[in-house]
Amino acid sequence: MTPADLDKLVAVIGEELLARLQLPRAVKGEGLNLPDLVCPGCVQRCAQTCHKNTSKIVAAGADRVSASERLTKVDPAIAKLIDHTLLRPDATADEIAKLCGEARRFGFASVCVNPYWVPKAAALLKGSGVKVCTVVGFPLGATTTESKRAETVSALRCGATEIDMVINIGALRSGDQETVRADIAAVVEVAHAQGAIVKVIIEAALLDDNQKAIACTLSKMAGADFVKTSTGFAKHGATVHDVKLMRQVVGSEIGVKAAGGIRSLDDLKQMAAAGATRIGASASVKIMEAAKVTGDGY
Repeated sequence: MTPADLDKLVAVIGEELLARLQLPRAVKGEGLNLPDLVCPGCVQRCAQTCHKNTSKIVAAGADRVSASERLTKVDPAIAKLIDHTLLRPDATADEIAKLCGEARRFGFASVCVNPYWVPKAAALLKGSGVKVCTVVGFPLGATTTESKRAETVSALRCGATEIDMVINIGALRSGDQETVRADIAAVVEVAHAQGAIVKVIIEAALLDDNQKAIACTLSKMAGADFVKTSTGFAKHGATVHDVKLMRQVVGSEIGVKAAGGIRSLDDLKQMAAAGATRIGASASVKIMEAAKVTGDGY
């Protein structure tokens, strides 16, 4: 298939999907943090204080929930869904050690750290069953394919088993679809050869709906395991509108991860109902800290 043929195919797919979806347009900068959707007296600790409702979210199809530092008691069933995340540029060795200690203690699915910290995280988590996730081309996506491939090779060699890569956003917005597809495919090829998975961050906040549909289509064509809404470094994070669109585009074959701006139980429920199979949020630290698990197990 030539680049011109690919352009035509993706354009047709995007237009057809958007026509079928007829999704309501998202409000610019809306995100999910709407005051009228937050429970009265909410302290943003939903995964622990609203355990019963979180169970419903899991039953609806979510298979990961992200969280960061300073956690207390976490239900084991919830813990298996969590990507325990610390991507701040000023994170210290002690904070990474604490993150890994919490992940080992609670049995989280993974820790997600910047590439520099992968060797330390892998050493601290050896034998625990907790996976090590890292980011590639993060947070801008504007590095070369060769750089992203090299980052991936290095991360896998150091112990990472999950790669969250950022697409070439500028190339996508310029209509250079073959560059975007090849960029993703190069990372996927390296990761899959080592048994690792790839989540493609499309940075939805910077794209219009047609571009989001194209980004998801190209990710699927390139063999990615997940598409993900956001890095958390753009003007806003996940929206129900975006997750619903992304799920409709990729179908049931690959995962959809909603990340950014998810700070309440209602946010989580909306994301799962829209089609997210993983949830990521830097504010999930606040959701889960200093709270007890209550309610029925699942």
